[in-house]
Amino acid sequence: MTFADLGLSDELLRAVAEAGYDEPTPIQAQAIPPVLMMKDLIGIAQTGTGKTASFVLPMIDILAHGRSRARMPRSLILEPTRELAAQVAENFEKYGKYHKLSMALLIGGVNMGDQVAALEKGVDVLIATPGRLMDLFQRGKILLTGCSLLVIDEADRMLDMGFIPDIEEICTKLPAQRQTLLFSATMPAPIKKLADRFLNNPKRIEVARVGTANASIEQKLVECQPRAKREVLRNLLSADDVRTAIIFCNRKTTVRELTTSLQRHGFHASQIHGDMDQSERLRELDRFKNGEINILVASDVAARGLDIKGVSHVFNFDVPWHPDDYVHRIGRTGRAGATGKAFTLVTPDDAEAVENIEKLAQQKIPRIGEAKPARAPAAAAEEKPARRARGAKAKPAEAEAKRADTEPKRADAEPKRAKAEDQPRREEKPRREERPAKAAAAAPRHERRPADDGPGEGWNGPIPSFLDFGFGTRS
Repeated sequence: MTFADLGLSDELLRAVAEAGYDEPTPIQAQAIPPVLMMKDLIGIAQTGTGKTASFVLPMIDILAHGRSRARMPRSLILEPTRELAAQVAENFEKYGKYHKLSMALLIGGVNMGDQVAALEKGVDVLIATPGRLMDLFQRGKILLTGCSLLVIDEADRMLDMGFIPDIEEICTKLPAQRQTLLFSATMPAPIKKLADRFLNNPKRIEVARVGTANASIEQKLVECQPRAKREVLRNLLSADDVRTAIIFCNRKTTVRELTTSLQRHGFHASQIHGDMDQSERLRELDRFKNGEINILVASDVAARGLDIKGVSHVFNFDVPWHPDDYVHRIGRTGRAGATGKAFTLVTPDDAEAVENIEKLAQQKIPRIGEAKPARAPAAAAEEKPARRARGAKAKPAEAEAKRADTEPKRADAEPKRAKAEDQPRREEKPRREERPAKAAAAAPRHERRPADDGPGEGWNGPIPSFLDFGFGTRS
């Protein structure tokens, strides 16, 4: 099947051919015809299968006939992140270059005045994030009553980011008679409830089982200790044939710290996360796409829908908290029929998260560097009698051998003892009666001899005449 078999216009087929595409992907082949027939649609497909083109291409042909009015967009595409919105805008520019369609991009982090000016001129396609759209709507800068086509892209990501209440409110502002398209990689219960409420008898297209990953991606779990994760990651980046890689972390602080660490070790790495300005995020994405850097450390802001060609590896520095995020993360590689590799660093604390991922994917992910299993209790019990046997009484033959070993040692000890006897003894201290006179003088008074004190002498010498009352002389 070719794109010409899907009923697209000649101008659109020309633009698709110039973009280098010949055959549609399964989701495109099944979604484009019903969209051209103005039917509501639910499209479920794994990431990297071309969901964006499956609604952009038919929208261009649908909107080719008609005229836009000021502040009243004819169609609306809701995206969860700024990067996805900018990517969809690029697709419209690439495929719609032979159509005279106006487009506006409403995202946060950029000047609102330019966006309001574009709305004043009138747009055929409005691509927006829910937050900025609601802000402009509450300011009275936009009217949604003329919007006849709504696209909710990455609906499960909208759920994770808490945008479902905003989407429900936006849907109430749109005309009741409209065409609604909903695309997602997974289909949790809240998204199904949203579809049942706002879609009219939709056609459901599912080209892959919910939660499955691309079969062309080689997945592995790398078991390591928490303190060794950075070293293990550096070894993988150096050992494997890594051309371009995206490293995902759960926290923005981890993104910053890991990027600094990789740069310190000589890797050409940069970062992208939610705390960066929109201009900075787009600049780093362009550097990665242009090859100025080959390693991009990112939070989940880059996990959904970003189409970056040639990504050979994806590394999960942190195991994602939600199993669905794992499918989206590794989907950044192995896109458009290419092959890729995905490594996830797993610590003992990640056992539950890994179990949830394998449960969602319904497959066991291979492990490398797996620790050896602990020794069975039965084996340990068998060793206990052996340890008691070591302390038991020795047999007669063993006792005789032990005695024979000790006898030479005793024989060797005799000469040493004889040598000790040949040595002269230390000079003994003088006995009590041989002590010098100084020691005798220090004896108590009743032990002193009569000659100790001479006539006219006191204990400490002669007595002065003015103190001599006759006590110093003896009669």
